[in-house]
Amino acid sequence: MKHGPTVSLHCQACGRELPPLSPLSQCPCGGLLDVVQHPTESGRTLRARFDRRLGADPATNGSGVWRFRELLLPGRGRPVTHPEGNTALYRRETVSRFVGVPDLSLKHEGENPTGSFKDRGMTVAATQAVRAGATAVACASTGNTSASMAAYAAQAGLPALVFVPAGKVAAGKLAQALAYGARTLMVEGDFDVCLRLAREASEALGMALLNSINPWRLEGQKTIVWEMLQQRKWDPPDWIVVPAGNLGNTSAFGKALREAHELGLIRRVPRIASIQARGANPFFRSYRTGFERRFRVRAEAVATAIRIGDPASHDRAVRAIRETRGVVAVVSDRDILEAKAVVDAAGIGCEPASAAAVAGARRLRREGVIRKGDCVVAILTGHLLKDPEAVMSFHGRRGPRRNPSIEISPRLSDVERILKRQR
Repeated sequence: MKHGPTVSLHCQACGRELPPLSPLSQCPCGGLLDVVQHPTESGRTLRARFDRRLGADPATNGSGVWRFRELLLPGRGRPVTHPEGNTALYRRETVSRFVGVPDLSLKHEGENPTGSFKDRGMTVAATQAVRAGATAVACASTGNTSASMAAYAAQAGLPALVFVPAGKVAAGKLAQALAYGARTLMVEGDFDVCLRLAREASEALGMALLNSINPWRLEGQKTIVWEMLQQRKWDPPDWIVVPAGNLGNTSAFGKALREAHELGLIRRVPRIASIQARGANPFFRSYRTGFERRFRVRAEAVATAIRIGDPASHDRAVRAIRETRGVVAVVSDRDILEAKAVVDAAGIGCEPASAAAVAGARRLRREGVIRKGDCVVAILTGHLLKDPEAVMSFHGRRGPRRNPSIEISPRLSDVERILKRQR
């Protein structure tokens, strides 16, 4: 008799094993937990099944995450899904020219239900929380996590508590958390202060913590890579470039590539380029020491989604960079906003943190790390309207790539004059 796929939870720090549906988001010793998959079917069988599920999949309402369910979460029952995933892989000549790489694609995770990649991890984490008997959920957030968790908690019927840094969350993201019904707590301090408080409160009050230290979040985020590979007929690019804040995606991508290679879903492993903002660059600093030291900084950056000074998934991300022969780079706020303007003007659009991937690819190309003939996929993590203030501020001033609004009198001649300028 064939048994279903199984998983185990393994502590990176002390080696302890926990039950697969443990309600804990981290080991009692304080270490991070890893989900270890034990598939019972071959990679060839799984790949054929994943491909058959493309499009309509009645069992999961067409979710681009739960299409890969054999390698996510064990157990039966309906997942908490909107659905999510199935995001587009774009090619735009203007963006390719800007980066200096003809073979460039943009995987746009801003097309998820709440407008960011967070939905991929949240559908798995929320489903696990329900199966584990959670009575409430919590998270610390710079915006996107709170929006996503609030939506999935509402769908699951769970009370949700959100901890956000006061005055440092974009209005578009904060509005979502409020609209979806989460109790939103404005905390004096930055994201790292919020996360410490959320962890303490979750442990003391019995809430399920759904930040990216929760290992099930990373299981869902793996599907960004798997879906991209599937869209490319399982032909890996040379590089995957991703914005880096709390390092959940860097960690998840490394895990996704490791599992895909071990199963034989792909024959070679792409390199990961993890991009940080210059004012929020603790992982880059560690990278420059060969990861001999771990750094913590007081983070400041225009890209609020990656404005994190003490990334929780640091150790997992180190493994991802080492295993993929990856690199870590930094870009300035100016680099980010310029790249964002290029992506926006291509008719795609993204939030500032997303543009860090494009800016980072451009920097690595100029430094010769990425070669002109390489195939590159950059991950856009959030929707343009996540941070409308950044858009209005950038275009409200004159300069290259800026598009300020124009006041005119209500006369046809004024309209004609403007139109002639555009031609």
